[in-house]
Amino acid sequence: MRRAVASGGMGQGRVWLITGASSGFGRALATAAVEAGDVVVGAARRTIGLPDGVEPVELDVADPAAGAAVVDGVVERHGRLDVLVNAAGRALIGAAEETTDAELRDLMDVHFFGPVALTRAALPHLRARGSGAIVQFSSLGGRLSFPGVGAYSATKFALEGWSEGLAAEVGPLGIRVLIVEPGAFRTGLHGAGMRMSEPIPAYDDIVGPVRKMQQDFDGTQPGDPAKAAAAILDALDAEEPPLRLALGNDAADAITASMEANTAELRAWEQVTRGTDL
Repeated sequence: MRRAVASGGMGQGRVWLITGASSGFGRALATAAVEAGDVVVGAARRTIGLPDGVEPVELDVADPAAGAAVVDGVVERHGRLDVLVNAAGRALIGAAEETTDAELRDLMDVHFFGPVALTRAALPHLRARGSGAIVQFSSLGGRLSFPGVGAYSATKFALEGWSEGLAAEVGPLGIRVLIVEPGAFRTGLHGAGMRMSEPIPAYDDIVGPVRKMQQDFDGTQPGDPAKAAAAILDALDAEEPPLRLALGNDAADAITASMEANTAELRAWEQVTRGTDL
């Protein structure tokens, strides 16, 4: 049975707005929500490829004004909005020195400023009903980083920090925030969604292997987007939902190792840490 907090307290299906709904996680989640009997508005720059039963709307998430208009349109047509999913995204591989300002700003628009604007546009509607959920697609790269993905991780770190604060602000108002952290899943992120910065030879031995691995990875990723979508639906309906939902064995292993390493480092330097107060 669905919980009232996610359905607005009404005995009918939820109304979703999902960005990036024409591919990857967005498409898988849109499919799962439609199969569950919900109303789904799927937003994408190109609406070709949206699942059957999804109401299409064109949207470039990097355009805040357009995003606000889409949110208002959903409420006008369907009477409410229950779940906003910010799933649009792409990848960028490049060392910090290789990544241009334009590349970093463009990626930040898609992964941070776009979702922030859409979330702000949705909040007045969710607050008015005292219910609803916001699903922010982060990544394993939103918890840790490694050579070649610093720019990508920076955008996801920003989204996670903003969303963690948001969750504490809107939780008392009946609104849930779910940060999703997938590992490698069988989506287009490593194919059409992958971009590469112009290489600098000094980083060939450091970032070069990452470039090759990412290019060769498409079609072999272990994660199943359909299972990810089912896990997200379960989390939204849980009595005690998580703030962060890591998905995939690779995500679980890498996040666990990172947390253990961070804890060990903190303990090793704890005396210094605690010796700096007045």
